[in-house]
Amino acid sequence: MEEQNSVTTDFLSTGVPGLDDILSGGLTSDRLYLVEGEPGTGKTTLALQFLLEGERRGESTLYITLAETSVELRSVAASHGWDMDGIHIEEIIPDEKALNPDQQYTIFHPSEIELGSTTQRILAAVDRHQPRRLVLDSLSELQLLAESPLRYRRQVLALKQYLSSRSCTSILLDDRTALSTDLQVRSVAHAVLTLELADQAYGAERRRLRVVKYRGVAFRGGAHDYKIVKGGLQVYPRLVAAHSRENGPRRQLSSGMPTLDSLIGGGLEEGMSTLISGPSGTGKSSLAAQFVHAATLRGEPCAMFLFEEARNNMLNRCTNLGLNLHDAIRDGLLTVQQIDPAELSPGEFSTAVTAAVERGARVVVIDSLNGYLNAVPDERFLIIYLHELLTYLGQRGVVSILVGVQQGILGTGMSSSVDASYLADNIIMLRYFECDGDVQQAISVFKKRGSSHERSIRRFSVGTGGLRVGPILKDFHGVLTGVPTYHGPATADLAND
Repeated sequence: MEEQNSVTTDFLSTGVPGLDDILSGGLTSDRLYLVEGEPGTGKTTLALQFLLEGERRGESTLYITLAETSVELRSVAASHGWDMDGIHIEEIIPDEKALNPDQQYTIFHPSEIELGSTTQRILAAVDRHQPRRLVLDSLSELQLLAESPLRYRRQVLALKQYLSSRSCTSILLDDRTALSTDLQVRSVAHAVLTLELADQAYGAERRRLRVVKYRGVAFRGGAHDYKIVKGGLQVYPRLVAAHSRENGPRRQLSSGMPTLDSLIGGGLEEGMSTLISGPSGTGKSSLAAQFVHAATLRGEPCAMFLFEEARNNMLNRCTNLGLNLHDAIRDGLLTVQQIDPAELSPGEFSTAVTAAVERGARVVVIDSLNGYLNAVPDERFLIIYLHELLTYLGQRGVVSILVGVQQGILGTGMSSSVDASYLADNIIMLRYFECDGDVQQAISVFKKRGSSHERSIRRFSVGTGGLRVGPILKDFHGVLTGVPTYHGPATADLAND
């Protein structure tokens, strides 16, 4: 048999989507692991996924429960659509005779009788089934039976040595319900995974997974969002842009509108991010859809993520503007995903974006930043999340388009709930302005890193004929203030420009 201190490079898959990526390949075989978390965080579900993965690979698996009955475990499995027939379950729990007063101990401490008996039953179950994967649920029962922390630690150490000598990869579950919480098992375990549950003031609760330690493995640190859905845990690894660097030539992508391309210096460069900013109703989403439409006509895959507007409304509005996105969706060139900020975690959104890029998306639209802000539980970290996401997209050569809604309609006092202007490589500004009793729209490029661009302010309109970039508003001064003054000829008919 393999000794405890022998070196192994074998990794076992956890069976949990996303978790193996965080663990740099999975769990080192023949070691002991601790999964801790309060009740309701999904420890049992994770443990069952680990055993089911072993069963799929033809390995002997064993679930030893010190609290739940096999009926309860099978009920949990059934709720996820799992078949537990290939997993051995051993119940080591007190029966109803423990309620009889004659069965209560008056001289001896329970640790002197029940701890030894429980340990022997655990060892007997292991010898009987010879598992390759083992789950022990839960350590709180052993800790309550132990008379002292020293005895508890020695018991866990002995159990670790016994299991490792039998080439068994073990997961111990700790629900933190014992009388005292200590770090005894953390120091003994080869790796420690902590599951956390955070209540939100509104919307679904947020769950996060942390790898506290993993000996000899460069795991992905930090907090990783996860969800419990039908089928088990789904973990969304924290996005680290440094892991996705790619080098290569970068093209300039046309918008499909010559006047708009002229304004922005020929088009948008691959690997660059563009912020389209302006007050509500100025045509920001329509402008973003124009870039998507042009890309799909060239046969380039795109992805749009909508936080506010309904998917069907957006598609119908684009159709009315002459931008037929339905054909692109039918041909598999465009995916449009409607996001519910109250139900989505930042990690889940990042995973959805990276999945679209892995499928080949060359243009990604996030509409809007205000909705993205609502999906981030702590506003202080929005810029960090956004920076990592934009860096990842840039390194993969993706054209990313962000829609930012400004509060207010006219004037210089308009503000935004999040300032991402310094993160974006390009900034296209849309504005309203008043002229002779009409509300007009203007477009200008405030920033362009990839190439030179026009410094002019042009008229912009969105109507049944589609999007139109008009002439330069050279006879007006103060357009950006919303109330410009006219310095041109005696009359100015903007309606016919």
